[in-house]
Amino acid sequence: MTTTDRPEDIPAQSAFDRHMLEVLVCPVTRAPLSWDSTNQELISRAAHLAFPVRGGIPVMLVSEAREID
Repeated sequence: MTTTDRPEDIPAQSAFDRHMLEVLVCPVTRAPLSWDSTNQELISRAAHLAFPVRGGIPVMLVSEAREID
């Protein structure tokens, strides 16, 4: 498995529900997100932000996101 996966690449037993990835978008740009299984984060390449997933729940607050390159 790669660091950033498409929804169909995420195992069913993952801590994050892969079906949720199909409906979530970046709160800043409304662009699609990708899943970073290594860091347990949702990645917005368009906004250069990584949103944490805690206990299987995505935290989609910009104030909680970290900037990425």
